[in-house]
Amino acid sequence: MEQNLQLSTGRGPKECCLALQHVFNTLTSECMDNGIRVLVLKQEMTGDLPTSILLKLEGDNLCSIRNRWYGTIQWICSSPFRPKHPRKNWFVAVQYLDNSPHQVELSELDVEFQTMRSSGAGGQHVNKVSSAVRAIHKPTGLTVQVMDSRSQLQNKQIALQRLKHQLLGEFEKEKSKYRKNNWTELVHIDRGNPTLIFVGEKFKEKI
Repeated sequence: MEQNLQLSTGRGPKECCLALQHVFNTLTSECMDNGIRVLVLKQEMTGDLPTSILLKLEGDNLCSIRNRWYGTIQWICSSPFRPKHPRKNWFVAVQYLDNSPHQVELSELDVEFQTMRSSGAGGQHVNKVSSAVRAIHKPTGLTVQVMDSRSQLQNKQIALQRLKHQLLGEFEKEKSKYRKNNWTELVHIDRGNPTLIFVGEKFKEKI
């Protein structure tokens, strides 16, 4: 199982960035204890502190992590940067991202081949043989046409490789678009209903 999630300050002040760093460290440690792998896909920094982190979690115990961390995390602590600042409550949003794109694996069973006569260099000798190939990937509609070789079999193999390359390109575009959309979206933080509360400079969980 895998799950993407984003930690965000919601454009909060520097104290929220420190809270986010604490959340990331605590969440990562908890995931390791549960055999869950954590990958940082992207992060945005202000100075030496993060303002947003996009993660991928991989493992078998994701439901417990999801139920525990999803929502708003509150940190109650006097500002370590502005000692006289009256505010003591800082917030971080943990948002799980669904509907991430999945790479389509190419199966020859999903490909329709159409043969045709080659054109181009070679004159009449080339045109007498239906060696050119059009390959259509039925699930996506992607199409390639190959007439590189006089061998129909070789042209089919080349067509499959080019379809595979096209599918990978489409996947990379969708993945980039997905990450960009989630990255640019401002995360709304519900400050009135925290999922977890931590207190003090040592970021101890409030039970």
